[in-house]
Amino acid sequence: MSVAIATWNINSIRLRLPMVLEFIARHAPDVIMFQEIKCTDDQFPRGAFIEAGYPHMAVHGQKGYHGVAIVSKFPLTDISSRVFCEIPESRHVSALTDFGHGPVTLHDFYIPAGGDEPDPAINPKFKHKLGFLTELTSWFTEPVFQRGHLIAGDFNIAPHENDVWSHKQLLKVVSHTPVETEALNAILNGGHGWVDLVRKHVPFDQKLYSWWSYRGKEWEKSDRGRRLDHIWSTADIAAHCTAAEILKPWRGWGEKPSDHVPVIARFAGV
Repeated sequence: MSVAIATWNINSIRLRLPMVLEFIARHAPDVIMFQEIKCTDDQFPRGAFIEAGYPHMAVHGQKGYHGVAIVSKFPLTDISSRVFCEIPESRHVSALTDFGHGPVTLHDFYIPAGGDEPDPAINPKFKHKLGFLTELTSWFTEPVFQRGHLIAGDFNIAPHENDVWSHKQLLKVVSHTPVETEALNAILNGGHGWVDLVRKHVPFDQKLYSWWSYRGKEWEKSDRGRRLDHIWSTADIAAHCTAAEILKPWRGWGEKPSDHVPVIARFAGV
């Protein structure tokens, strides 16, 4: 049997728990990595996930904002989190697991969105985002990241011209500015061995999005999306990845869906 790992910016885990449980019923991923859970650790709905078959959890929450969590059918150990830019926000959690191909460390990231103005001199949020990427680049140069790692989450960057609805119109819009896309692509292509698992299976000439703004009333008709959510892994893990997909229909699920949809990577079983 194959193993499925999903990432999803859920934009409040408690508000959208029924949606999550429906997603589990339909797709049954083995691991789900959430961003923007928007609750403290003790408020996380652990009981619901245990009942749904995910007894193992790594939660790094924050009251009302941010927050990341991993729920898993496989045991999770060595749970830790990292602070970036000396700003104590809950934007990373990691855990060690094994889904059949040896130990792998899962990293769940919620990279800062960066605000509206792509100028670090006048926008502290954008400065934070660029600083976060700089620290991430430095961290990933450590030898431990050469194998046995999978990173996923809301990176808040659409790095390729076909990861946005209009490359030309979004060049000065936060999430697709050259300084952001070049920084993220430098991490991906910087010799550290990362593989973009979605683009491994979906050609770059195909438009692909995982986020559609709440501001667009007819989001599906206009289809002005961006691919902000990603799953990468080191090459040894990527070698076992057999498929990846973005589940667009979940953007229209129910009355109050998240503005992000789940992304799933599948791996050969053993």
